[in-house]
Amino acid sequence: MQSANDDLIYALDPVLWAREVLGYHPDPWQADLLRSRSKKIILNCSRQSGKSTTCAALGLHESIYRRPSFGLVIAPTQDQSSELMLKFDEFRGAVELPSDYLSTDTKLAVKFANGNRFIARPGSEKSARSFSAVTLLLEDEASRVLDDLYNSVRPMLAVSNGRHILMSTPFGKRGHFFKIWSEERDLWEWYEIPAEMCPRISKEFLEEERRTNPWYLQEYFCVFMETVDSVFTFDQIAAAISDEVEPLFGVEQY
Repeated sequence: MQSANDDLIYALDPVLWAREVLGYHPDPWQADLLRSRSKKIILNCSRQSGKSTTCAALGLHESIYRRPSFGLVIAPTQDQSSELMLKFDEFRGAVELPSDYLSTDTKLAVKFANGNRFIARPGSEKSARSFSAVTLLLEDEASRVLDDLYNSVRPMLAVSNGRHILMSTPFGKRGHFFKIWSEERDLWEWYEIPAEMCPRISKEFLEEERRTNPWYLQEYFCVFMETVDSVFTFDQIAAAISDEVEPLFGVEQY
């Protein structure tokens, strides 16, 4: 059983808590993420770099040690949001919690006796927009989350002044994840984690992928590639747009 002094130390240092309680030893960038208090964070990461695992640990730490805390996971599909929830539950199994510490416990939602919640929802604007006062919004596979969903969940952070973490591997030059990374990165705390920064991915595996996977740079080296069905590149389209061209016909005022 942890002492009150241990609890205080773990509340202040989520990295120490992850190592000693969860048995999870984060990479240096993951440790920085766990300790960050930034309100807006964007993670452009290689596949299998551990971004979802780190965010699951962060969500559990906040659920236990911060009040009020409402963690909400959104992803393109229910399976994807459930996967992060599964990691959350696996970590929860390593923590010694009193038997009455949970008031609700399902595959997609956990409510703690202190009132804190952690919930996973699928990539549907209708299924997610009913929530409010979210303190930690985790957007997994953000490059594939529809912009309508992104725009509908942002107001959930208004009253709580909550945190928003976008995590993803690139998926073409489109959508809010690409726009934020390419145009608004200075407004976010950002992490770029190519596969070579992940000690669990071997050079041999990457060499094989380089020879056989046409999306190699996108999947493992954080590169936004052109969408396969585009006739023109993103840069060509951007270069063709001008604010100086007058409309051919007059614009009626209503």
